[in-house]
Amino acid sequence: MFSMLFKAYDVRSTYPDPLNEEAAWKIGYATAVFLAKNIPAEHAGDPEYKRLVVGRDMRPSSPALASALIDGIRAAGVTVVDIGMIDTSMIYYAINAVKCCGGIQTTASHNPAQYNGFKISGMKAKPVGEATGLKEIQAICEQMTGRPAPQAKGDLIQMDLMDGYRRHVLKFLHLKRPLHVAIDGSNGMAGKFVPEIFANYPNLKLSSVNMEITGSFVHEPNPLVDANLRQLQELVLSTGADLGVCFDGDADRCIFVDEQARILRCDIVTALLASHFLRDNAGAAVVYDLRSSRVVKEEIENAGGTAVRERVGHAFMKKTLAERHGVFGGELSGHFYFRDNFNCDSGAIAFACVLSVLSGRDEPASQIFKPLMRWHGSGEINFEVADKDAAIKRLADRYADAQIDYLDGITVQYDTWWFNVRKSNTEPLLRLNLEAGTQDLLKKKLDELSKQIGSPVSH
Repeated sequence: MFSMLFKAYDVRSTYPDPLNEEAAWKIGYATAVFLAKNIPAEHAGDPEYKRLVVGRDMRPSSPALASALIDGIRAAGVTVVDIGMIDTSMIYYAINAVKCCGGIQTTASHNPAQYNGFKISGMKAKPVGEATGLKEIQAICEQMTGRPAPQAKGDLIQMDLMDGYRRHVLKFLHLKRPLHVAIDGSNGMAGKFVPEIFANYPNLKLSSVNMEITGSFVHEPNPLVDANLRQLQELVLSTGADLGVCFDGDADRCIFVDEQARILRCDIVTALLASHFLRDNAGAAVVYDLRSSRVVKEEIENAGGTAVRERVGHAFMKKTLAERHGVFGGELSGHFYFRDNFNCDSGAIAFACVLSVLSGRDEPASQIFKPLMRWHGSGEINFEVADKDAAIKRLADRYADAQIDYLDGITVQYDTWWFNVRKSNTEPLLRLNLEAGTQDLLKKKLDELSKQIGSPVSH
């Protein structure tokens, strides 16, 4: 069963089958055992570090799953700090605000309502993924035939950290002129944190839709799908807002649209924010995922920063941001990472930073972003391919005269165009991202590559 629950970066599946309260109890127990065992020596003598922070999102199954998870943690002799219903980014703040050995958020992010799961972090909110502990936690779960005999039961502490979290997020917001912003909360956790953090902020007017937390979704809480942005686009145009933002279900990601309701790709937002952060951090590293437009590297270097290209995934992004002492990072998926947020991602902070940049300029958002749209991209296109490795080898042979690397799949680069093809971990799919200097060249190369890779699928 647990092989169906544990993924590369988190635990996630449908509720109540195969993810249910019994599985949640065992995952809580196993996570507590693993994280408590790995408390660094300098903190091992302090009983306050033998604690785990637990939060949950708004899904109907989250209270029951979080309760079972908490019972499992406490049965392992570890104290729980329960911070209630929160956006996922708040767990990273909480882990750094209280003494503990890590934290768990009960969430399935942008998935439909029947899904749920757990995002696990270690000390200082370092991600626990397949290579950094999830496999060990899964192994502990699989070794349990029933519930182990409880150790000395851990305590349960209820804690409200919203005041500190609000102050932390608002450190990133500096409005220099009034702004009117349209928000789509996707019936998710933005419906809680936006009013608590941003309502009544001076010079900030908010118009909103889908802020009600009902346990169901008016549209799928995944803003990467263009269709899910239609209500936001209509709200921007009907209210005359300066900007629109749509958050995903657990509100750690966001997608922006300009005042003309045009969708702003996340790599373009990364390019804009890179320049913003480098103004006060000359020469610092900025990390970006390898699917991003070339404009990201160009803008980082134009601003005097060090461009660091990384493979896709929050575990890689956070690790590299920390190791390179970077100031900021961004992924095409809408995750934005901040040095001053414990190298973690935050939808709330990304929102605050984009507002700060916009308010410092007199032009509308469309004009601010226009110079950054100098490359033409395909977006991510999926191809059904039975032998993925053979297909990648054929591409390497066909484009042998290019600059090629294998950081994540294969990236092939020429002066006027480039592409990346990477494998899906779970399906017989290759994912193509292609970019060119002109629209005509983009179309030509997309036709050329499509014939070589396989059958495009809508996914």
